[in-house]
Amino acid sequence: MLTDEFGREVTGVRVSLTDRCNFDCVYCHNEGLGDTRGPMDPQDDEMETDDIVRFLEVAAEFDVDAVKFTGGEPMLRQDLAEIIERTPDGMEVSLTTNGTFLPDRADELVDAGLDRVNVSQDALDPEDFAAVTQSGAYERVLEGVEAALDAGLDPVKLNMVVFEQTAGYVPEMVDHVARNDGLQLQLIEYMPELTGRPEWNIDIQRVHDWLAEQAVEIEHREMHDRKRYWVSHDEAPESGRGMVEIVDPVENPTFCANCHRVRVTHEGYLKGCLNRNDDLRSMGDMTKQEIRETFRETVANRVPYYGEYMVQNGDGEWEVNDEYIEGYAGT
Repeated sequence: MLTDEFGREVTGVRVSLTDRCNFDCVYCHNEGLGDTRGPMDPQDDEMETDDIVRFLEVAAEFDVDAVKFTGGEPMLRQDLAEIIERTPDGMEVSLTTNGTFLPDRADELVDAGLDRVNVSQDALDPEDFAAVTQSGAYERVLEGVEAALDAGLDPVKLNMVVFEQTAGYVPEMVDHVARNDGLQLQLIEYMPELTGRPEWNIDIQRVHDWLAEQAVEIEHREMHDRKRYWVSHDEAPESGRGMVEIVDPVENPTFCANCHRVRVTHEGYLKGCLNRNDDLRSMGDMTKQEIRETFRETVANRVPYYGEYMVQNGDGEWEVNDEYIEGYAGT
């Protein structure tokens, strides 16, 4: 297992299969791109099936035991089931999707070896959902969640980005997962630095505080130093509980200090951090030896985004760490 100089073991990889997406969410930095008519073969700028599998085989050599396939919308790849089926044995496979293709493909993906799924759902009202996603696919997403549960992907985790437009929907989403067995909720802090709309940001600590008041149990998760809040349904507090988790990386050194994932872009570049694009490393022509060397280099150069790459100045503001940049440029 590879460990960076901050002692963080790399146990998982997050592989983008495409940047194409059939949604155009207002909070996203580059979605709604490309040909989105339906699942199709890899496009010219996307890794081929064999390239992805070859990388995963190398990752497995370094004891990476989990892969999450993402996009864009990863289910726009026709070969998704084949990729999952050819993922090395013993590696947990998860998927982040908007859910629109799950009604037709959930059984196929589970048969191929899919273990878990996250479905993006930012609102429970069709009009609110359409305003956020720029999509009329609300009913299709609900069908996708049901299809995932029916296929045995239990629990299904609903991803909700929390920003000015959606913050008011949080209580009903929390109640929704408390009332429905098999659902969990992941509240994702809005990242203004990726979208350029800082005025949409909210104080995520207020959400933590509200959940702490509602929760019947609070659990600590080592991964990213997260908290899990177990919340009962108002009308039947003894009959069911919903799990709510907050992903809050913005200006959070503790979150970054507990990151154990390396990322791969759809074009075949390794990167050590979601927030950065200045650390991209090409895997060359995808020979296994080149991938091994590039993987080692990527891990060796990982730094926590907040706390190392970004540091606080005397006024408490976050700014790029010039000393790190100078050292990094010299490597």
